[in-house]
Order: sequence, then C-alpha cells, then structure tokens
Amino acid sequence: MAEQITYRRVYEETASKDGKRVLVDWIWPRGMRKENAHLNQWLRDVAPSSELRKWYSHEPSRFTEFRRRCLAELRDAGHRQAVELLRDLAAHDKLMLLTATKDVDHSQAAVLAEWLTKKR
Repeated sequence: MAEQITYRRVYEETASKDGKRVLVDWIWPRGMRKENAHLNQWLRDVAPSSELRKWYSHEPSRFTEFRRRCLAELRDAGHRQAVELLRDLAAHDKLMLLTATKDVDHSQAAVLAEWLTKKR
C-alpha cells in the first residue's frame, strides 16, 4: 500500500506514525547526530553510486534519467542484500525512507518509495 511507504528529510521531526525509519543516503547527513536520527536502519547500499550522484547533481531536469539509472543499479549484485532487506522491511511494517536531500521529490528516496510500492 502506498501509504505504508513514505519518504522525507531526515532532519524533520520524528513521528510515532513513521514506522521503520531507514536512511537511504550513502553519506551520513551533515550536522545530524546518530542518536537524534532515531533510525532503525541505515542502508547505504541502496543509495546511488558516487558516479551517478555526481552526474545527477540534484538537477530536476535529469531526474527521469536519474530514476532509470537508480533502478538499474538496484538490480546489480552489489545491491542485492540491501534491496532484499528493504523489501522485507516494507513487507512487514510501515516504512519511512529518509534522506538529507532538500528536494525529496527528486531524490533516491522518492525513487525507492515508488519502486517498493510497485513491487509489492
């Protein structure tokens, strides 16, 4: 169900309705203390590669291609274990995907939320 998988910035207030809170960024969020993040999991391996992140550079005009490349990367062997864990979390609980990105609607968190919703 779409309402079971949501996403937002990691800097936003924690809510009881969040469910499992999973950080999906490769790099730890600047200025965020680990104890203040209230994470259940940090899945770095579902984040886009450094090359893809650098190419994208958070340019909304590149988002469609970024999304396509993100989904392709999720299919490779290096992501398999993290992808399976993410799917398992989504299958058993509400899931809040977290990112430090300012434009969350054009982020890997948005791509993952859409992808997980379609996969279920």
